[in-house]
Amino acid sequence: MIKTIIKIDGMMCNMCESHVNDAIRGAVSPKKVSSSHSKGITEVISENELDKAALKEVIEKDGYKVLDITSEPYVKKKLFGFK
Repeated sequence: MIKTIIKIDGMMCNMCESHVNDAIRGAVSPKKVSSSHSKGITEVISENELDKAALKEVIEKDGYKVLDITSEPYVKKKLFGFK
């Protein structure tokens, strides 16, 4: 699993977060996508490395500015006492 972190300028509210999430879901098939307008980031969890140019294109098509895209291995957090 891969976690892709996208720094985005221009998200101002919860509706902006929804627009970005929907654009990403339409372009790729993520396991999970979540955005935070207050932090200015979107995190995407996927099986494989995502096409960064395609992500940038679909996000900027909706009027937002992609500042940076990074990827790292994703390890699901384990809760204490649970397997």
